[in-house]
Amino acid sequence: MKVLVAIKRVIDYNVKIRVKSDETGVETTNVKMSMNPFDEIAVEEGVRLREAGSAEELIAVSIGPKHAQETIRTALAMGADRGIHVETDDEIEPLAVAKLLKALADKENPDLVILGKQAIDDDSNQTGQMLAALMGWSQGTFASELGISDGKASVTREIDGGLETIQITMPAVVTTDLRLNTPRYASLPNIMKAKKKPIDETTPADLGVDTAARLTTLKVTEPSSREAGVIVEDVVQLVDKLRNEAKVI
Repeated sequence: MKVLVAIKRVIDYNVKIRVKSDETGVETTNVKMSMNPFDEIAVEEGVRLREAGSAEELIAVSIGPKHAQETIRTALAMGADRGIHVETDDEIEPLAVAKLLKALADKENPDLVILGKQAIDDDSNQTGQMLAALMGWSQGTFASELGISDGKASVTREIDGGLETIQITMPAVVTTDLRLNTPRYASLPNIMKAKKKPIDETTPADLGVDTAARLTTLKVTEPSSREAGVIVEDVVQLVDKLRNEAKVI
């Protein structure tokens, strides 16, 4: 079985996000970047499938600027066999990402595509579902447990009411949730080995995919700061503030 894992380079989750002064987006200059945390979980799950003998090859794919190769190297150090970099400096929307992944899947012919359920920069939570629709494949989203057996995948999903377990036929698209696994740290020997692993380079034009933006960002602003709370003396004062100040009753 061949597994394709999609990864995204995002602002590190420990970094405090700053909005640009012209409100056109967030500041990325001299800001630490790293792999999207949900995608780290996807890579870890792919590595575990290969270690268990369920998968023979694990391919890490990233779409983005030249620096995205650093993110691919991280996936290779975690255990991926090779990487594919779709180089573009444009801001790629989820539908375009899904189309690019479909083009790569048509070439690589994987049995399973694993993605993080969402990226922490845009929180779109769309790419996996769009890819499954474009491919006509089964899908298991928000996976907290994954098992492969006899050409089928058993996926335990995180839903509002608790957990739901479904069985889907392969090939399939699976999106990962936080409780699926705990990603490993890449060891120094594996980091050195990753430098020798191949990364194929391509572009959206090579894949025949139009990545033109269909959405326009009008303005990006920071959320308004919360006012300090107050301690009231009794219920009468609380009701008075709710009625006359907050105007919620």
